[in-house]
Amino acid sequence: MWTLDDIPDLTGFTALVTGANSGIGLPTALHLARRGARVVMTAREQTRGQGALDAIRTAVPGGEVELRLLDLADLGSVRAFADGFDEPLDLLVNNAGIGMISRQTTADGFEMQFGTNHLGHFALTGLLLPHLLARPGARVVTVSSDAHSLGRIDFDNLGLERGYGRVSAYSRSKLANLLFTLELQRRARGRLLGLATHPGATATGIMGKGWVARPVGALMRLLLQPAEKGAIPSLYAATSPHATGGLFVGPGPKALTPSARARDESLARRLWETSEDLTGVRFKVIT
Repeated sequence: MWTLDDIPDLTGFTALVTGANSGIGLPTALHLARRGARVVMTAREQTRGQGALDAIRTAVPGGEVELRLLDLADLGSVRAFADGFDEPLDLLVNNAGIGMISRQTTADGFEMQFGTNHLGHFALTGLLLPHLLARPGARVVTVSSDAHSLGRIDFDNLGLERGYGRVSAYSRSKLANLLFTLELQRRARGRLLGLATHPGATATGIMGKGWVARPVGALMRLLLQPAEKGAIPSLYAATSPHATGGLFVGPGPKALTPSARARDESLARRLWETSEDLTGVRFKVIT
């Protein structure tokens, strides 16, 4: 069975992990740095991000780790981040996410879970694509969930003004993550690898803040697996030589079969084209 000890030497390797200040993003960044990678961590807030950065620097003395601010719920922030990124990139881990929240909208007016979990990462990947293609064998790892199997995408109700549900909105965003990954793999034609993961039931801060999140978060920490265990699928997909493009990997880690809806190529193409229209980001290099 694959373990953290199987992560290869990553010296000379540059990785970007979104939402690396907490949840499974923090141990993902930590173990990449521990194996010698240069790691760019992102967080929405300087204070919380700095605490995570300090923790990794303490655990990995001499590690090459830095923090940059990024809000995936704001396409202006995504563009500013990408404009300031000017180096080859071996690995992009689309990890940040939010879930099970009351209906809210992003800075650009999109439903929050879809806008953050999918559209923000879609735009980020597209804007960073030239940096990824500059490195042979580059990987894009996107954190999805087995909840994707419950997801439905109604293109006439993308804002979910009608029939909003916390779980259904989350499941929809995770289906979008998986559709994006598989379509990226098809369009890249071997120029990079697109992989998706299911971390398993993990205690994270995905529900954000607020009075509902606090007691639920405490219960999650009591009943669910710790974040480090939840990070194993991401680290496997990011580093294992046996992880191939189009892989959906889950706890264990083991290969998982995406739902029939996630494998629907016509649905994936429509989502891709819609996402390009909504974000204004086009993957010109590989389309």
